[in-house]
Amino acid sequence: MRAWVLLFAVLWYLLGVGLQRSSLFDKKGFVYGKLGHPVKIYVKLHQNSPVLICMDYDRASKETVDPTYLWVGPNEKTLTGNNRISITNTGMLMVKDFLETLSGLYTCTLSYKNIKAETQEESVVKKRYDFMIFAYREPDYSYQMAVRFTTKSCLGRYNDLFFRVLKKILDNLISDLSCHVIEPSFKCHFVKTPEHDFIHELFIAFQVNPFAPGWKGACNNMSVDCEDITNRNILKARDRIEEFFRSQAYIFYHHSNKTLPAMHFVDHSFQVVRMDSCRPGFGKNASLHSNCASCCVVCSPGTFSPDVDVTCQICVSVHTYGARACP
Repeated sequence: MRAWVLLFAVLWYLLGVGLQRSSLFDKKGFVYGKLGHPVKIYVKLHQNSPVLICMDYDRASKETVDPTYLWVGPNEKTLTGNNRISITNTGMLMVKDFLETLSGLYTCTLSYKNIKAETQEESVVKKRYDFMIFAYREPDYSYQMAVRFTTKSCLGRYNDLFFRVLKKILDNLISDLSCHVIEPSFKCHFVKTPEHDFIHELFIAFQVNPFAPGWKGACNNMSVDCEDITNRNILKARDRIEEFFRSQAYIFYHHSNKTLPAMHFVDHSFQVVRMDSCRPGFGKNASLHSNCASCCVVCSPGTFSPDVDVTCQICVSVHTYGARACP
């Protein structure tokens, strides 16, 4: 039986009784350096970084004689190619399967020669390019929802019974998505409308969350975190609940010539707002990470995030990226 039909029956019953992201990407996905200015780059967790070029645009468009490239990583040690870091003989660097601990300053020093044509005199030129690379992940979505129903009275047990039935119906709608309703609440108010004298209405609020018991089973035993899957599921859950309440409005309009129960959906009362949270060790900071303002970016040294907060907190004793505690 359709859930909206079930709710309508309950109403009658109750009353019968109640990216990688950077501003310096070129068309091929390469990121060039910029003299005197660190280039910020954001790499999604467990993805490969873009290809970093140890030159600026201007230098790359010119002939370069006897170039050499020296890459230094966040730990201030010289980088060499391995199973995680790829460095070509032309100075291009890529980091594979990026982790929060790989975040930090990557510096490349380009050395090349200028040769005077008339004297063949050689001089060595050195240029330094800085790249600040940050791991990021998508925020975990949840939805805060609110809806209103008329009721016969603010007294009696039927309001509470209806509220519990509604929650059960919504949970059943989205249970196959590993989502559930949390923090449900309601209050009864007197409302004066232009068409009526005072009427009683239930103001109902709840949150839809993608982490119902057993939610990790939706990840298909993936070895990495699966916010892409949980976020896709919560979007589906949101759509189902929106459709459910739209069906309540449909019932209201198509039964307007009949006697409606005193407890029914208030048209246009459904509201939904997305709420973001970040996993421990990550947070949002639109001023510091304007190119990735919607991202949960790894907490920098001097900050930490112990829970599903949205921002990283200050802790001067933290010296690593992605800290989850303040020692």
